[in-house]
Formats: sequence, structure tokens, C-alpha cells
Amino acid sequence: MKTTLLSVKPASPLVRSRLALSLALGLVASASLHAEEHAPMNITDPLVKRLTELGPERIPAEPAPGSYGMDKATGKFIWPVATPFSHEGKPFPGELDYWDTKSYIKNMKVEAYYPIAVEPFHTWQNIVDFAGKRYLYQYVRRDLKIFDISNPKDVKVLLSKGAPWGPEGPGEEVNPYPAEDFFGAASIQWNKKLGKNIMVQSFETRRFGVLSDKYREPDKVEAIRKSKHLKGFKVYEMNGPLPQDWKLIATRTTDIEHPDAPIGEQQGSGVRDIPAYFGGDVMYVAAAPSDKYALTEYPNDLYNSGYQSWDMSDPSNPKLLDVLTVPGQIMGDPEHEAVFKANPRSGNRASWMGSRASLFIPKPVEQGGKYGYAAMGGMGLYVVDITDAANLKVVGHLEFPVSVAGTEGDAIDVSQVEKTGLIYFSGYPLTEDCYEAVKDIYAVDVSDPTKPVIKHTLPLPTPPADAAFTDYCQRKGSFGPKRSGYYTQPGVSRDGILPYAYYNAGVQVFDVRNPDKPTIGAYFVPPFDTKNVVSWAMGNLTHGTYTEYDRNLIWVFTNHGFYALSTPLLGEPSFEVPNKPWPSRD
Repeated sequence: MKTTLLSVKPASPLVRSRLALSLALGLVASASLHAEEHAPMNITDPLVKRLTELGPERIPAEPAPGSYGMDKATGKFIWPVATPFSHEGKPFPGELDYWDTKSYIKNMKVEAYYPIAVEPFHTWQNIVDFAGKRYLYQYVRRDLKIFDISNPKDVKVLLSKGAPWGPEGPGEEVNPYPAEDFFGAASIQWNKKLGKNIMVQSFETRRFGVLSDKYREPDKVEAIRKSKHLKGFKVYEMNGPLPQDWKLIATRTTDIEHPDAPIGEQQGSGVRDIPAYFGGDVMYVAAAPSDKYALTEYPNDLYNSGYQSWDMSDPSNPKLLDVLTVPGQIMGDPEHEAVFKANPRSGNRASWMGSRASLFIPKPVEQGGKYGYAAMGGMGLYVVDITDAANLKVVGHLEFPVSVAGTEGDAIDVSQVEKTGLIYFSGYPLTEDCYEAVKDIYAVDVSDPTKPVIKHTLPLPTPPADAAFTDYCQRKGSFGPKRSGYYTQPGVSRDGILPYAYYNAGVQVFDVRNPDKPTIGAYFVPPFDTKNVVSWAMGNLTHGTYTEYDRNLIWVFTNHGFYALSTPLLGEPSFEVPNKPWPSRD
């Protein structure tokens, strides 16, 4: 199995609540490292120890009062240049002192609302059709709900697993998964050879609720090294909408050095986020293949992940094809360590380094696709030639302005690249009250894949005139982009239309039909639900969108429930199950 190395440029209730907020967001379960700078390090893990030996700590200082905040002359927020890592917000003069319970809407219509929260911080979604009905899966690890959305105005809950959420927070688990098991981020695709849907679920190292700070919790670092769950992926035949209809046909670890290692002895991160699988012969996943892939500052993550390609011509027998590694990932390798130390983020004890998710691929290689795009956190963008799945090649690399705290390089929207040559690269905020550098959505020209270049950024959402604030930073909570949905969304993405979940700014629909003059063509900003959401989860308002392009409906997922929306930018909505089932069988 070869590696391709390419040289290319007991706590208080408040603390528990803050930890839960950060964990469920998929962020960091640690208190502010700056606030704890006097807490002594306690490191026994040799890889974490080596990380601290590579150079001095360079934690950003807290910005001086008055260096950021509201500009009274313009009504705009001036963002901090940099902040230390923190999941604690810092209210500023001019911010609202209450949760805004109003909603705001432009060029959209709320078709339905369901006050059902799978989990208030982050969830994944999939939509699948079976026997003339349409099903929505909303889930995150041990929390899962399956909905019949055949009629979007009369959604029915078919199955619930996990903890119910309400004004007191999470309740007792209902219908729980077995210990150390969960529903992993999934791709569900039609496999023509088998004539059925195949589901691949990722199993990533479980750090949420396990590790807070790798520099000070050696026992928890050791617990992650010896995780009692799979580090890899599972493959199912999906013969119906409910779990009893699914047949497990393959289990693989992404530990390439110990492919037969039992659970508890597997190394690496497992598969990060949703696998890039389109139902054909090749799958791509994000994974750190061994514990040596450890050059990352992020406090509750141990791994700097690259990519793997897998032969899926027989889904019951996946075979590893290639491992893609870029400079700056491997601990103990002088070349890699030198690249890591040269990164301006080195030593900040905050930055995520390595892949956040699998390759973002606009067209599968089986359909003539040539390139995948890699969001590697503080390591930037990589353009990858995927034409030979057994020999992945980096052809282009682009670095971005440093933006800490906050997550850099989380997601890439590739829906427009075939027509315009532009991809949209973004991270997302970690803190509330805009206490971090701004998180922009970058339009990147990849028409020459060897020389990607930043063209511009998408406009920041601005409040309507009737709002009690002039900048969304004043609205409380988190403000910034999350994602524009997933490639598994039904139908075909619309030219020039980009819906993004935007935390306290709801869903923002960017109009990029004129790529050089992007605007916001529609939005829906939901209220803060102060009656039904626990106080410490309030600030994480809108974490996801998932668009049915074949029915012109946008589902928006918030901390108090989910909405079905329509907009003229997509066209007239349909409330019938489409004639052609999803996933596509074409």
C-alpha cells in the first residue's frame, strides 16, 4: 500500500454547557486555552509531546478593547484580526442584550415548520426514495430520526434514536444504539451492478465528550488512541427505508499499516465526514491512516488527515487503491515537520490542519470527471487529479489568509465549477459574539487547476432595515457560513444559486449568476426560540441546509426544529414525490 508524497507549494453546569455546545458543533471540547494559559501542560503521549517541541507557543493575544466592535459611523462590525482559541463568546458594546425572537424573510416562503430537533448543534442529512415515498434521514452519531417527507407539508416521524432535546437540554436516550456504535456520516447511492441502493457510513474517531485538551489530558488522549469503536467505514445494502431493511456487507479500517487490527488497536482518525461515493467503482475518503499523521494544533484532535481512494467495484469487498499525503502532515518526518513549522499557524494551539471532509468532486471519474478539490483546514486548498484512482496527484495548491480562531477550510461548493470555473471555499465560526477573525466564503478560480487563485469573497449578509440591529454580529450567537448542503442532495444543483446555512443569519441564498457580481438574492432568518431551546444551545441557530433540487425545496435545520422553504430563485415548489427516484438511477 503506497503513500504518495508530493512537494506542493467534574465541571460546573456552565462549563458542562459550554463543552456540550462545542462538542456537538463538531468543534473543540476545551475551555479557552488563553484563559487557561497558566494551567500546566501534562503530556505523556509521545506524538503530542513532539508537537510541543517543534516550536514555541504562539497563541494570539486577546485583542485590545476598542480594536474591534461596532463602528458607529457605518453601523458595521469591525472584526478582530485574531483571537486565542475559545468557545466562550465575549459580548461587546452595541450587541443586543436579549435573544431576538423575530424572523426575517426575503424572496422566500415558509412552506412548513416542524419543532423537532434531532440535536441543536450539527446534523447530517440524506434523502432516499423507496416504493413511491421519500424519506429524510437527519442524524449525528447516536442521534437519528427518520422522516417520511413524501408530503413536505405533512411530515411524519418513523424512527427516533438518541436523546430528545428541549428547554432543559438533552433527555434520556430513547431506543439507543449499542455501546460504541452510531450512525456515521453517509453517502447513499444507486449501484447499477447490484440494482439497489448502497450506503457507506463513515466511522471517525470519537473525540466529542472524550477529549477536551490534548495538552493537558493524557488519559483522554490514550482513550482516543485505543477507541472502542471502528476507525474506518461500513457498507450496507439498503433494501428499504428502515434499519431492519439494511444488510451490512463490508467493514474496513482506514489504518493502512494494520488493516487487520481489531477495534481498540486501530490507528488513525477513521473516515472524516461524508465519503465521496457516487455508486460506481471508486470511493474517496478523508482519513489519517496512522497515528503518525499528527501535525495539527487543534486541541481536541490528534490527527492531520489526508485522503484515500478505494476500489468499490464489488461493494462487499472494498480494496484500498491509494493514499494521498501532502507535506506538513507526518510527525517525525523532517520534511513534513519543516513544512508544518513554516505555517504561520504553527504554535497557535487552535488551528485545524488537514482534511475536514472527503474530496469535493463535481463530476465522478466514471462520468469523465478529472479533478477533486480538497479543503485541508489551515493548510489551504489542494486540487487533485483523480483520473487514475490508484495514483492520485496534487496539481495545484492555494493558501488563504490566516483566520483564527475559528475553523478554516471546512467545505467547498463545487456546483458551479463546470460552468464558471469557480469553486467556493469556506470555514466556519467557533465562537459566539463574532469573537474571532471573519469567516469569508472565497470564490476561487480553478479554470487553470495548476494555478488556483482567489477572485473575491461573497458578500456578508446584512440585516433588513426593520431589524433592531445593523450587523448580524449584534444579534448574539454565532455568525458565519456553515455549508451549502451536500452532493447527495436530490436532483441537479441550480446554475448560479448557492444556499448556505449561516448560523444566526439563517439560510442565505447567494445569487452568483453573474459570477463577478455576487449578491444575496433570498434569505430566511428564523427566530431564536427562547421557550424550547436550552439557554446554552441558543446561540447555534442554523447549522444546516439540504436542498431538494428536484422539488425546488430548501430544508433548513436549526436548534429548535426544521423548516421547508421555497424561493423563486429555484422555481415553483412541488409537494409530490418525483417520478424519478432518488438517488438517481441514470
